[in-house]
Amino acid sequence: MLVVRGGAGIGKSSLLEAVAADAAGLNIETLSLTAVSAETRLPFAAAHTMMALLGGTLPPPGAGGHEHNRFQFALALLTALTDRSSRGPLLLLVDDAQWMDPPSWEALVFVGRRLSADPVGLILAMRDGAETEARLTGLSVDELLVEALTDGASAMLLDKCAPTLDAPLGARVLAEAAGNPLALTELAVAASRLGEEGLFPTTLPLTTRLERTFGAAVVELPAETQMLLLVAALDQDERLDEILAAASIVMGTPVSVECLEPAIAARLVDVNDAFRMRFRHPLIRSAIQQGASLSRRQQAHAGLALAIADPDRAVHHQAAATVGTDEQVSAELDSLASRLHRRGASGEAARTWEQAARLTSDRRRRASLLLRAVEVTLELADHDGVDQLLRMIVPDDLLPEDRIIRQWLAEVEVGGWSGATRLPSHLEASERLRQSNLDERALEVLHRVAVRTYFSHPGKELRDEIIGLLERLSLPPLTPKLVSTLGLVAPVERGAVVVDRLNILLAQPGLPGSDLSDLAAAATGVGAFGYATRLAAEAVSQSRREGNLVTLTRALAYQAWAAVQGGDASLGRAAAAEADTLATETRQRNYVIPNMLNRAHAEALRGNVEAVRNLTERSERALLGNGAHTMLCLVRVARGVAALADGRYRDAHDELDAVCDPSAIGYHPYVRFSVLAHLAEAGAYSDRHDQVAARILELEPIGATGASPLLRVHLHCAKALLATGKGAEQALRKALDANLTEWPFERARLQLTLGVLLRRDRPSAARPALRAAAETFEALDARPWADRAYAELRASGETRRRQSDGIDQLTPQELQVTRLVAEGLSNREIAARLFLSPRTISTHLYRIYPKVGVSSRTELASVMARNP
Repeated sequence: MLVVRGGAGIGKSSLLEAVAADAAGLNIETLSLTAVSAETRLPFAAAHTMMALLGGTLPPPGAGGHEHNRFQFALALLTALTDRSSRGPLLLLVDDAQWMDPPSWEALVFVGRRLSADPVGLILAMRDGAETEARLTGLSVDELLVEALTDGASAMLLDKCAPTLDAPLGARVLAEAAGNPLALTELAVAASRLGEEGLFPTTLPLTTRLERTFGAAVVELPAETQMLLLVAALDQDERLDEILAAASIVMGTPVSVECLEPAIAARLVDVNDAFRMRFRHPLIRSAIQQGASLSRRQQAHAGLALAIADPDRAVHHQAAATVGTDEQVSAELDSLASRLHRRGASGEAARTWEQAARLTSDRRRRASLLLRAVEVTLELADHDGVDQLLRMIVPDDLLPEDRIIRQWLAEVEVGGWSGATRLPSHLEASERLRQSNLDERALEVLHRVAVRTYFSHPGKELRDEIIGLLERLSLPPLTPKLVSTLGLVAPVERGAVVVDRLNILLAQPGLPGSDLSDLAAAATGVGAFGYATRLAAEAVSQSRREGNLVTLTRALAYQAWAAVQGGDASLGRAAAAEADTLATETRQRNYVIPNMLNRAHAEALRGNVEAVRNLTERSERALLGNGAHTMLCLVRVARGVAALADGRYRDAHDELDAVCDPSAIGYHPYVRFSVLAHLAEAGAYSDRHDQVAARILELEPIGATGASPLLRVHLHCAKALLATGKGAEQALRKALDANLTEWPFERARLQLTLGVLLRRDRPSAARPALRAAAETFEALDARPWADRAYAELRASGETRRRQSDGIDQLTPQELQVTRLVAEGLSNREIAARLFLSPRTISTHLYRIYPKVGVSSRTELASVMARNP
């Protein structure tokens, strides 16, 4: 993907035309598209055009008949591009890409990031300016800056377009054009026609002088022609019949094609054989719009509102023609905005809600509509836009439920970490909503801050109040958001209840990805690791099927969280890496630090100490910077596991014990459940037995309630790991007799400890336990523990060494591909799952085979079967 950028009229379009000609000579199929400023408000306008050019198939409607969202469209565009390129190299040229509607732009960028292995070239010509800068910020793409013409080239061009121009005037044209080809040709024509009067003061910006030049040419045209041009400039389409119909309505008399001839002769517009009318340059369109009076623009919009058959387009013109308020138009815009938002066109939805707010006389409805605009603007990470909209809202005009949402949005916009500070106000707001019989909205308020509640130590009294409110809501007990919120707010107090409800919900088919990911978070919070693993996997799978990348990002983050808690470095690393990439693409900045911490934990399990140091330092700086001190527990966990993997047992104990110490920075009442077995291992290999035993005693009363399966298993294992003397072997065997199917890391840790104990006196008896532990640790990519198990095996007299099948050398994305190959999926199916092109999957396999030491997907699947 290449961006060709420069000022207006600098020659970008000419370069694209030259590229197209060269490509044709090389038998490269070339498709061209020009974005139009009037279509910026038409979601997917450019994408529809691209799909038509490619002969692609539009995505099917989403759940409930809703229209496709921007991610589904992006996936469809990716499929169409890769399918078309299978015939041969393909070049897609997009001119004036700065005016592509936002969903189409996002779709194209999404595709561009995934085409490295395909014979597809994307060249985007963009005019320098704020819009271009905003779109290219954070986008890693090559750029070609188009410079001004040299003096010699400018003189040649002037001589070609105005050979009779006298020398002094020609010199002024050259000076004012400053190497801009469009300025040079248009100013030369104006000077030839009007002499010195055709040139405007040099103090004006070049684009302004050009607009005035074009505007002067328009003023000389007949009235019917001027109205035709104004209607076309305000229209969002190029259909000549539509433009003629609207102009006829305004003029009150039929306007024919002949009325357009003067504009064609003045080189302002062109009309092709399909009767599509195009302005020769975008500056002509803007010159016409700026040159028209307010009343003339209003008349033109009114004419378009009547002439356009598409109600969605017509209502925008009707709104633009409305002076004052119009409740019916406002209601139509409100309905349109909702449809736009479902399609993923958040930017246009926000603008439409803002327009609807302007047209209503009901102050409460106006405030509510503006609030909807704020919500979707926040989705775009447009914080300046959010600030501007919030200032437009009069707080006293808001309905009670809307005041709550505004309060929450303002808090989110301010950023930072409020911890438990603002939870009482959220609770109060939710209670007011419940008392107004708005139970679903009440739940939504608490659901939005459920994860924050989990990590913020709100205290028993406040936690009990939140639990009480949740249980007073008149909602079905199996409502997924209710179960999710309860699990994160009260993992101990209502852990058993949540586990029971999760068991029922797991049997219900058809849950959407968003519900499944919420339930996965709750299952992880209450320590129901088996449920968390299954729910996260189903949430990821369902979100991929739905093409919902926002939900998929969350699902992957929760999958990574559950995986690293269970010691599965392989899955945790792959899920966190993909979640990290998608969080950037979907602008979900709140997942950046959690993904970083999940990656750190995964790398700690793999023994990659340097990566852990880098990731935890970055996370720690960010958490301290926004005041999220309670989340430092996850930094402590990653560092403690890394020290444990590195054999630095005292350091590991100190880091992990801080998670259990209420007086330490990094304490967390629930995260400590997941580190207890790690802490016991660290204590067993150092002189901290007594300290760890004390932590076990502290947690046993909670474990006895049965609220947390995670705590129950960790207590069970920790006691066995700390056992010494003659009873150690019996304690370990008893611990292994428990059902640890869903806890492979803990089972392997017990097997390793038992094998080490037996190896001293009964080497042959130690081998089965050591062998099983080594295989499990290897499958989980917990390298240091696998290495220890193999070392003990060798010490027992068995020559077997760790099988280096290369799986641990794969990148996270290569690992994802390998897992899906093992499931028997084709390249096209894998591409659909990972939102990549089939050719990219082929390239990944080309790199994977030599790393793993295989030559086919069948052999690769066999390796994964040995190393599940």
